[in-house]
Amino acid sequence: MQRIRLRYTKRGRLRFTSHRDFQRAFERALRRAEVPMAYSAGFTPHPKVSYANAAPTGTGSEAEYLEIALTEPRDPERLRALLDESMPAGLDIVEAVEARTSGLADRLTASVWELRLDGVAPEDARRAVDAFEAAGTVEVQRRMKNGIRTFDARSAVVALETVEDAAGTDSSPADRPTDRPCAILRLVVRHVTPAVRPDDVLSGLRAVADLAPPVPVAVTRLAQGLFDEETGTVTDPLAPDREAAATEPHTAAATAAATAPA
Repeated sequence: MQRIRLRYTKRGRLRFTSHRDFQRAFERALRRAEVPMAYSAGFTPHPKVSYANAAPTGTGSEAEYLEIALTEPRDPERLRALLDESMPAGLDIVEAVEARTSGLADRLTASVWELRLDGVAPEDARRAVDAFEAAGTVEVQRRMKNGIRTFDARSAVVALETVEDAAGTDSSPADRPTDRPCAILRLVVRHVTPAVRPDDVLSGLRAVADLAPPVPVAVTRLAQGLFDEETGTVTDPLAPDREAAATEPHTAAATAAATAPA
């Protein structure tokens, strides 16, 4: 059995798709691309797909991850291209590597988020960020399955800052109007329990500085991976698999690529 790890995106209007919507679209793409999937046992077999820490509905993302199990070896890049062609535009399969290490989910310990606050002046956003970072705790509330829960949104935040622009992110013009004041925040947050989401941080900014954007905030996950304590950065979770591939080039995927018909 071969395992392939994929990175995919949620862009533009497709950020409003739920995780279940993505699952249905991806399973259809697997059938269209004729991927030799491994299936679970039992009365209702289903393809072996493992999803890791999906972004909330309504948020965009450049860094969503999943892993699939195959019964026959395939070249990861060729498989990525076939799946990407079979997915709706906006749900893009952008990277594929053969799994050479264990514990992908364990390497997703932090996320980098971009928050675009249209209608908010940058100086107002900076004052709110300063107040948030100066606070020891920032209690917020969120409705959960068992009712309203109060928790600290400050402790999970590693970094929160204003940035001049959002170069490098991908969103539609409708997501990024330019005819009014706009503040852009960059947020690095650890994955803790309960999870602290960007909207919890926004609630915290409202609590400590009365910052209330007049329109819904456009939120995009830029990266997720292992948080490096020394550098303060979030590392690429697929890097260990690429490094292992560089030291062990003769794998099942390489054999499949070499023996595939022209």
